[in-house]
Amino acid sequence: MFRSMIVAVTTFVIWVSAVSAFEVQAVLKKIDAESRVVVVFVGGQDRTVKVAKDAKVLDEKGKELSDGLKDKSLKNGVELTLTVERVDNEPVITTIQLGKKAGSSPPQGAGKSSVGFKPLTEMTAQDKYQGEDGGLYGGGENEPPQAYQAAAKKETAKIAPLDAAGRSSPTGKIVLISISMSNATQEFSRFKQIADADPRKSGLVTIVDCAQGGQAMAQWSDPQARAWAEAERRIASANVTPKQVQVAWLKLANPGPSGKLSEHGKKLQRDTVAVLQIAKTRFPNLRIAYLGSRIYGGYAATRLNPEPYAYESAFVVRWLIQDQVKGASSLNYDSSHGAVKSPLLLWGPYFWADGLTARKSDHLVWERADFGGDGTHPSDRGRQKVADLLLNFFTTDANAKIWFAP
Repeated sequence: MFRSMIVAVTTFVIWVSAVSAFEVQAVLKKIDAESRVVVVFVGGQDRTVKVAKDAKVLDEKGKELSDGLKDKSLKNGVELTLTVERVDNEPVITTIQLGKKAGSSPPQGAGKSSVGFKPLTEMTAQDKYQGEDGGLYGGGENEPPQAYQAAAKKETAKIAPLDAAGRSSPTGKIVLISISMSNATQEFSRFKQIADADPRKSGLVTIVDCAQGGQAMAQWSDPQARAWAEAERRIASANVTPKQVQVAWLKLANPGPSGKLSEHGKKLQRDTVAVLQIAKTRFPNLRIAYLGSRIYGGYAATRLNPEPYAYESAFVVRWLIQDQVKGASSLNYDSSHGAVKSPLLLWGPYFWADGLTARKSDHLVWERADFGGDGTHPSDRGRQKVADLLLNFFTTDANAKIWFAP
């Protein structure tokens, strides 16, 4: 049915090669729900492109269509807004929305060098954002509660070199992986480059970038998702095993969020809980998961993840940690309290700053040049900024440096 698919997809790759992800207006010409392939008229010609297995199919108001690609409203001639990402160097549609409303204008705040929010680290207990107070750990505090800090220290002390079977060995490895989407793999792969060249990093530590383009928390939340198989392939390619994975860095995000923090945030929270539980099953010796939120999104030219959603992802990180502190069984990390379902959760470096408004603690700013053409994915310079923050964190944080840079 789609004999011209290879040629058309090749053309599409050339067409989107300048950016990692973007939104585009299109007219539907043909759809094959079983093969997950669509033909759309865009850019003056018909183009054939794949649809991701877990792609969202939405109505004009952003509500998910229960029949997905088989919905009767997806017929020849209907106008669509498509979110397209490059996955394994091919264009893949990750969101289909009926109508032009979502993409007819740039996101609110697009191209702005400031959106006026306070970094979470600068908010006090009295400051409020949609009912949420400040501090990475709540109550204006940027350090974990004393009892939780003690638990983190205890769990971190268990991190030691393991052999391929997961047994303690002085010649074994401590494996640090990343789990998330395109921004994360761009940033973490750069971090790996500079960390592997840094004399402070222990020779017993192996860093493996398992984050993948188009694979956000919603995609990783399926235990059968291809992202997990690819992660294990990369781990094997690094000559280590899943049983040697003891630390993970997760960057929290989902594509195309909408609504209030209480809506999209709770969805991201549920997805991340599922990811953490799957990770603990696949990597039985995973002890610590460092969580992070997005960088500034005010320059975003698409609705993939603009402000305020980039900013708000930090509150989801905090909710997860707070739930674990309170003893949520779904995030239990302590075998003395029942079945272990999750690693212990801690904040990694906090990346968000209000554009050109410098953070008080370290004067971090995000300039337009720190982003690629879509204003969402980091440019080479932006990747370096995140990589530097990650390296500084792992070499100076009281818990992390014990095993990363002893």
